[in-house]
Amino acid sequence: MRTVLDESRPIFQQIYEMIEDDIIEGDLEEGDQIPSTTELSKFYQINRATAQKGLAMLIEDGSAYKQRGVGIFVAEGATQNLIEKRKKEFQLQFIKPMLEESKRLRMTKEEVIKFIKEDNDD
Repeated sequence: MRTVLDESRPIFQQIYEMIEDDIIEGDLEEGDQIPSTTELSKFYQINRATAQKGLAMLIEDGSAYKQRGVGIFVAEGATQNLIEKRKKEFQLQFIKPMLEESKRLRMTKEEVIKFIKEDNDD
């Protein structure tokens, strides 16, 4: 997990995204216990309610589940679901705008692929 929070964005959203990142990167695997509200609030020196809101978002989207009296755990299938979600976000945030701009510049598909390959070789 990151050790520094960005003051310009909601902290609960950052907590949610950091745990998502940990799941995608394999630092947290399916069935692993997620840091508790208390652990997160102490580590980041934030309000427990803020940490709880980030964890609640994980439960709400199905990435985690709560075992009463035990803790919050990474749900089965969470890794693949989060990867698919991020791929869709990547397509909307990066690929679609890139393709729209390439059309405005009258670039061929081959030119776009060439640029991607050149940048990928670096």
